[in-house]
Amino acid sequence: MQRVNKLLSLIVLVLMGTELTQVLPANPEESWQVYSSAQDSEGRCVCTVVAPQQTMCSRDARTKQLRQLLEKVQNMTQSIQVLDQRTQRDLQYVVKMEDQLRGLETKFRQVEENHKQNIAKQYKAIKAKMAELRPLIPVLEEYKADARLVQQFKEEVQNLTSSLSLLQQEMGAYDYDDLHSRVVSLEERLRACMQKLACGKLTGISDAITIKTSGSRFGSWMTDPLAPEGDTRVWYMDGYHNNRFVREYKSMADFMMSDNFTSHRLPHPWSGTGQVVYNGSIYFNKFQSNMIIKFDFKTSTISKSQRLDNAGYSNTYHYAWGGHSDIDLMVDEGGLWAVYATNQNAGNIVISKLHPLTLHIIQSWTTNHPRRSAGESFMICGTLYVTNGYSGGTKVYYAYHTNSSTYEYIDIVLQNKYSHISMLDYNPRDRALYAWNNGHQVLYNVTLFHVIRSEQL
Repeated sequence: MQRVNKLLSLIVLVLMGTELTQVLPANPEESWQVYSSAQDSEGRCVCTVVAPQQTMCSRDARTKQLRQLLEKVQNMTQSIQVLDQRTQRDLQYVVKMEDQLRGLETKFRQVEENHKQNIAKQYKAIKAKMAELRPLIPVLEEYKADARLVQQFKEEVQNLTSSLSLLQQEMGAYDYDDLHSRVVSLEERLRACMQKLACGKLTGISDAITIKTSGSRFGSWMTDPLAPEGDTRVWYMDGYHNNRFVREYKSMADFMMSDNFTSHRLPHPWSGTGQVVYNGSIYFNKFQSNMIIKFDFKTSTISKSQRLDNAGYSNTYHYAWGGHSDIDLMVDEGGLWAVYATNQNAGNIVISKLHPLTLHIIQSWTTNHPRRSAGESFMICGTLYVTNGYSGGTKVYYAYHTNSSTYEYIDIVLQNKYSHISMLDYNPRDRALYAWNNGHQVLYNVTLFHVIRSEQL
């Protein structure tokens, strides 16, 4: 029994067996045969069996047990061989499948790359098509906008038609002539109301309104405050010296929209930018003198000339910007004025009211304001308003009241839109300031504090 146990302990089964091979006994004295094969040619493990020689007594019980055991081992070996064959076959399938998978993987990669290339080609084609179609987009947008605009026009026409129909029903007996007469009557009443307004004090100046851009940096432009109704001619003078041509435009609209004008040649060149057109004549300072000249446009002749005694000229007492601006002529609700400076008043501003026909001085006022430190000045209702400069931030800061011979400091902003004001005059008919601002013709509306006369409107 001990030898059987020893035999059993020597049987080793490992992965995958092969046919048994006879080798010499390890110890011949024990009369044992050894059937063994440690590894096959591919390095796989096999079974090892130790059994007694066949010459031993076959009827020995131990020999019978060993024979049975050997048969079992042989059966196991056959089973292992079958398993090995199946495994080898399956392994071949696996290898073949692995090759097929690798081939499929390569094909998939190729398909993917081809797909990307195809997508890229398709994308380029689509992009090229979009490039062709893109110019059509604004056209379509304009079409849509035009369609909306047409629809708006249709709606507005329908609304206007309805409104006119209602208006026609409401107006009934009123015809055009009747309506026109009522409008004229209303306009006359408004004019009468405006005439009732007494002179006012300047309290505000609007933002600049650019009428036109033309000419050099310096010049003057104006309308006639005493022109008859319907006469809206504009007068234009480019430069501040060595020029004697005045342009006449038929209307403000003509001045703004065209360059059609009539040219008038003065008998002398003017000095500065302080000219004024008043009741059909132009008043200007003759160049390099203190002579005031009145020139009649209808007759193209000098109707009057007069020296302004003691007035400085030729850049002696000019405005801060220079430009031979020693004598500034201006008009307000009270008539014609001259603003200048004299040695007798130490270069400070002198205000003189002039007779428009004879040019004689009616009355003068001396101020304490140095003329060279003034940017520009203008008259409104007998009050001289002076600006603090001509460039950058500008404001009206000094006012001299001729009716009371007093002055005060004020603070009214004047928008200096183009940074160089070389002419600033008030027109009492328009109640607006005319300015020449660095080659731009500009208007400012003014706000006056009015006092209503006691008479009934």
